[in-house]
Amino acid sequence: MLQVDGHAGYIRLIAPDRVGSDIRLAYCWAHARRKLVEITRTGSTPIAEEGVKRISELYRIEAELRGLPADARLAGRQERSAPMIADMRTWLTQHRSRAAGKSPLGGALAHIAKYWDGLCVFLTDGRIEIDNNIVERTIRPIALNRKNALFAGHDVGAENWATIASLIETCKLNSIDPQLYPARTITAIVNGHNQRQIEGLLPWNAV
Repeated sequence: MLQVDGHAGYIRLIAPDRVGSDIRLAYCWAHARRKLVEITRTGSTPIAEEGVKRISELYRIEAELRGLPADARLAGRQERSAPMIADMRTWLTQHRSRAAGKSPLGGALAHIAKYWDGLCVFLTDGRIEIDNNIVERTIRPIALNRKNALFAGHDVGAENWATIASLIETCKLNSIDPQLYPARTITAIVNGHNQRQIEGLLPWNAV
């Protein structure tokens, strides 16, 4: 199970010709909702507004289930959210048939329909979130660094900076002091650490 946003590249992970373990994609309701919210900002759009309201109700339920064990969250979703999702499926089908395909509303509804199966995965597993906002908040500083790299002034300097930034973020993910790790690593290299034993210097091994 992999929690993702609507980026098209993830489709390759579940391609029929892909060799490896089966992967099921859990798509993000926040991205589905965002497209409808953008439409509501352009004026009176009852269908988009109703869609936002329906999704907001799912989030209200999630807020009440947050913090519960996975099996309790699953039971709550099956009891409360699943009927709403079934009703929304009917609503989506009806309005897709009426909305112009190339209109903003038609595009938003088509997006939801395209990823519908993945959007419903959270109903089958209490460990899955309704969206991937937790991941997005985690990677936001990395994305900001990526934009700042545009002003590095030199390709080699940007590559070196990206390497250091990646190491620091890897340290954070492994609960390692991002200031202490580079100091220890550089000290080990200066003291003649064997290059063939580089694995011992990687963040998740350098304890």
